[in-house]
Amino acid sequence: MPKQKSASVVGTWHIYEMEQWDEDYFNMEVQAYITINQGGAGDFQFGLVAGGLDGEFVREGDTERFEFTWEGNDECDEASGSGWLRLKSADEVEGSIKLHGGDRSAFAARRA
Repeated sequence: MPKQKSASVVGTWHIYEMEQWDEDYFNMEVQAYITINQGGAGDFQFGLVAGGLDGEFVREGDTERFEFTWEGNDECDEASGSGWLRLKSADEVEGSIKLHGGDRSAFAARRA
């Protein structure tokens, strides 16, 4: 079954707040971001954590969430995890990202 396409959260989002880490860390190497394309793939980086996303658009009543798993690295170590995000407004999303066996953090981001 093909993945459902949606334009709602598709695009690049600049992360401006994370529950577990401060701006000095999450913008350490690059402006922290998450990018999602219409096919449900994408990538992200915050601090020394980066990875590729594989997800799907999930309808919950009147709202839609993008739920994903990811694989990448945390510094030089292989890492993976999961997460989700949803629109708060046309130019803002909120979500959560989890490192498998490690931390979880809520985040907020604005459309780039």
